[in-house]
Amino acid sequence: MEVYSGLIELNWTSLMVLANIVILYLILKHFFFEKIHNFMQNRQDAVRDAIDSAEAINRKADAKMENYNKRIANAEAEGRDIVRQAKVKADAQAAEIVEEARKQAGEIIVKAEKTIEREREKATEEMRHEIAALAILAAEKIVEHEIQNIGQETIIDEVIRKARSDQWQN
Repeated sequence: MEVYSGLIELNWTSLMVLANIVILYLILKHFFFEKIHNFMQNRQDAVRDAIDSAEAINRKADAKMENYNKRIANAEAEGRDIVRQAKVKADAQAAEIVEEARKQAGEIIVKAEKTIEREREKATEEMRHEIAALAILAAEKIVEHEIQNIGQETIIDEVIRKARSDQWQN
């Protein structure tokens, strides 16, 4: 024979268990729930503070990252500007060097022309002296031939022939 009992039966044991649970709840509430609640609240506040701090650090990091990106962009722009200025400066120096070289070449040409002119004048002067010496020589020959009764035309022809030779050309 089996005796079935219902799912919930009210007897003294059940009442005692219920009384023990209520007393245990009141004792726990009085001694531990407030401490546990405070501990949990403190833990929740600490976690919230940690999250807020982490978000603040992330915002600072984002701001610093943005600042560094701006600095990098500025550095790149400055680098391009420095390269551009250096190129402009190098072009200016190259133009200055070319202009200086042209100026020096012009001075060298002027000096060379002056030297050529001096040499031409010197050669002309030497030719004059030689022509004068030749004229004196021709005059001496004419006088000598007159003395010897030789014709003057032959002597003049000889002087002109010598003057036309390679020795007298510029």
